[in-house]
Amino acid sequence: MSVHRNLIAGAWAQAGDAIANVNPSDTNDVVGDYAAASREQVAEAIAAARAAAPAWARTTTQQRADLLFAISSELVARRDELGELLAREEGKTRAEATGEVGRAAQIFRFFAGEAVRFGGERLPSVRPGIDVSIGREPVGVVGIITPWNFPIAIPAWKIAPALAFANTVVFKPSELTNASAWALADIIHRAGVPAGVFNLVMGTGPVVGAALVDGVDALTFTGSVKTGRGIVQAAAARMIRVQAEMGGKNPLVVLDDADLDLAVDCAVDGSFYQTGQRCTASSRLIVQEGIHDRFVEAVAQRLGRLAIGHALEAGTQVGPVVDQRQLDQDMAYIDLGVREGARAVTTGQRLNRDTPGFYLSPTLFTETTNRMRINREEIFGPVASVIRVGSYEEALATANDTEYGLSAGIVTRSRTHARHFEAHAEAGLTMVNLPTAGLDYHVPFGGRKGSSYGPREQGRYAVEFYTVVKTSYAA
Repeated sequence: MSVHRNLIAGAWAQAGDAIANVNPSDTNDVVGDYAAASREQVAEAIAAARAAAPAWARTTTQQRADLLFAISSELVARRDELGELLAREEGKTRAEATGEVGRAAQIFRFFAGEAVRFGGERLPSVRPGIDVSIGREPVGVVGIITPWNFPIAIPAWKIAPALAFANTVVFKPSELTNASAWALADIIHRAGVPAGVFNLVMGTGPVVGAALVDGVDALTFTGSVKTGRGIVQAAAARMIRVQAEMGGKNPLVVLDDADLDLAVDCAVDGSFYQTGQRCTASSRLIVQEGIHDRFVEAVAQRLGRLAIGHALEAGTQVGPVVDQRQLDQDMAYIDLGVREGARAVTTGQRLNRDTPGFYLSPTLFTETTNRMRINREEIFGPVASVIRVGSYEEALATANDTEYGLSAGIVTRSRTHARHFEAHAEAGLTMVNLPTAGLDYHVPFGGRKGSSYGPREQGRYAVEFYTVVKTSYAA
């Protein structure tokens, strides 16, 4: 099998080592081999991006819009093909993967429009005879580091605004999902992006990620809290712009007056779909005591009916965990929950299917407290805990008692409680009668506390990270 190469300075570059991309639904299936960039190649990519930056910054907004529109159009045309590739390498179902490719297309199309709307403002000075103009300029060379759980959508919402606002890019995807990243890079390359404007460097975090931090003008990262904090510290030492989207321990509050079916829908969708591998997943289900027992029974029944299997098989609702390391982590947390005294209504078990893969049944814990580690630390798998509370006030306090602050949801018929929750939940996203996971492409995304650092992503707010403001005076 040929090795898929890195893209540096407009050419596909060889590398000494390669990383095998293994299908988590069938570990006998190798999706492809992908070149692992060296530190020297990362430096070459950064140098190419820096050399290309002046000319790219002088392109017209229409030129950049046309490029992004062309990328979007190919994503739409190849949605089914790329969705199958994504499902094959990451393990989410075909429907989830195809939907993600469609989301990536929408993001590129949205920022094609933003590229044209990109501008500033003109103001009169308080002094006579002087004009003041306020404009935005590209930051320069942007390093992009993305995770494996959304291997085409998250790269899209970082790459598209970076290019729209005339920055050059050096992109490092997760080594677990190089196939989707390489396919996207190939589309961008063939769309006509000038040499050096967009570069792909695949490989591991300790090699490629570390080298990337050392040379760029701005860095945007999505991944774990531990890695994100290290990147923020390294960026601060260099005094470069940094944006980090990290973990979550997201609460879904269910009040006594909630519609039970709706509450179950929100909990199962938010906690267990996409195998729970979402930073916005509902890992803490905070349930008022009057509805608690009925809710737990209904969720357990629903989990028992979930079809867990090969990501590409018709009827599969939940695919496998992404790899052995993630499976081991999930199982360790399940064992920890039992040792902490939680009661497993449904217990995560390694499942056997027709093909060897990382299949795991969902876990629902009850009789938990908010002080347990399973309710403090991000698990990132099909595991959720129920926390019983007596009142709305206790539910809100419990929801906010976390070092994270990404997404928070509530299921209730009370408009008063819904509005109060929106105003007082300590999270960047609040959801009323909806799952905690799920976001439109044209609105800002980000959290508070330990979940996020730096300006918001997506929508019109992306301009704040990818541009610098210049104020100019003229007499």
